Amino acid sequence: MHELENAINSNSLVFAFAVVGLVMLLSVKLSRYLTFGRVHGSAIAILIGLGLAYWGGLQTGGTKGIADVKIFAGIGLMGGAMMRDFAIVATAFEVNVMQARKAGIIGVVSLFLGTIIPFIFGASVAYAMGYTSAIDMTTIGAGAVTYIVGPVTGAAIGASSDIMALSIATGVVKAIMVMVFTPVLAKFMGLNNPRSAMVFGGLAGTVSGVSAGLAATDRRLVPYGALVATFHTGLGCLMGPSVLYLAVKAIVGG
Repeated sequence: MHELENAINSNSLVFAFAVVGLVMLLSVKLSRYLTFGRVHGSAIAILIGLGLAYWGGLQTGGTKGIADVKIFAGIGLMGGAMMRDFAIVATAFEVNVMQARKAGIIGVVSLFLGTIIPFIFGASVAYAMGYTSAIDMTTIGAGAVTYIVGPVTGAAIGASSDIMALSIATGVVKAIMVMVFTPVLAKFMGLNNPRSAMVFGGLAGTVSGVSAGLAATDRRLVPYGALVATFHTGLGCLMGPSVLYLAVKAIVGG
């Protein structure tokens, strides 16, 4: 056992891929035999991953979930920003330019709606919870756009670290919801072609949520949804500390 533990610790990233593979295998089996295919295996895998992360946090009192358990340290690298961003950038090479052009004005409109509507919702909830200053409302509202837009906006307008952390948490919850519910609602939303995937990417916004949700629906749609969702993050970072902050400040004051 000691030699096995040393081998795992020396090849932590390889072991992380093996663990994720086993989780996916279990999830697919549960999807097939427990839900008869009604709930996609990827959605079940996400829930299992969240459960394992919670267990890891309870066991170690750490901040990285199951990655804080020494034997599973490779999952921290596998699930980190470097691998995630590499995978997202790689999907762009599968985009068919002719299909992407079909989004047209609808894709642009979805980008703005996907930025403004979540912001209004997030800022309104923040106000209802007692965060009444323009800086706090804007930062938390920006977090509802994506968990990247939140801290970028907060840092630009002088939000406290607690408020920026809350904005990140808001964005993470949104990403998880998009991941889990996209395959469940895909048929209802008509997610079966590149154009609808691009519109969905613009409205949903979160790159990780859109990518995982579309992968669970139809992996051929991932490049299109991720492409527009990436622009969504940039648009949110541009509008958050400028137009949206000024609008909130005009409504609620300082």
